[in-house]
Amino acid sequence: MKHAGSGALESLSKVLESLRRRTALVEKRPGIFYVRGEAFLHFHEDRAGIFADLRDRGEWRRFPVNSAAECATLLAAVDDCLAIR
Repeated sequence: MKHAGSGALESLSKVLESLRRRTALVEKRPGIFYVRGEAFLHFHEDRAGIFADLRDRGEWRRFPVNSAAECATLLAAVDDCLAIR
């Protein structure tokens, strides 16, 4: 599964805008976020769609982000992870 390209990231513009407003996140490259110098969130794409990999309590979790509901689930998980850091 390859990292999301510019077209895939463009389709996630609202999610990315929301993530960029979270001051704990540092976007090192488009769509690749770090927290305190540690990789935290990035996006992938393949035939099945677009997915986000989120570091949750030291483990990577994969979230589909192909609908508004899936994006909302990801953002809630991001906020949950940031609350425990």
